[in-house]
Amino acid sequence: MERLDGPTGGLRIGATLVYDPADPFAVSLVLDGGGTPVRWTFGRELLVRGVLEPAGEGDVVVFPALDVAGRAVVVVELSSPDGILLGQLLLREVLPFVRAMTDAVPLGAEAGLVDVDGTVARLLASSE
Repeated sequence: MERLDGPTGGLRIGATLVYDPADPFAVSLVLDGGGTPVRWTFGRELLVRGVLEPAGEGDVVVFPALDVAGRAVVVVELSSPDGILLGQLLLREVLPFVRAMTDAVPLGAEAGLVDVDGTVARLLASSE
């Protein structure tokens, strides 16, 4: 990921997208700038939509753009009480991930993988 904001604009940051079908509605972006990796988890639909059109509001915003070299990129804005990180990923690197994720769990099929009754039972049992 290339950082676009602040005094470190243009800095490359290690970034890995992670999807686990056990949490079918979520995707994570793991950032590693040389210290302790930071994991941002957000709705996978936001990433899927964000490669095509602006998506999200609040803590995570994703939208397509062209970089200064004219390459297609996906811009990700992450906001926290500590600040904002604005970065971009090459679309050609994000699309294979999105395809693999939606092949593993098609859009609309996420709810079939969630055991709501089991989750509620475990939460109730742990509160006793």
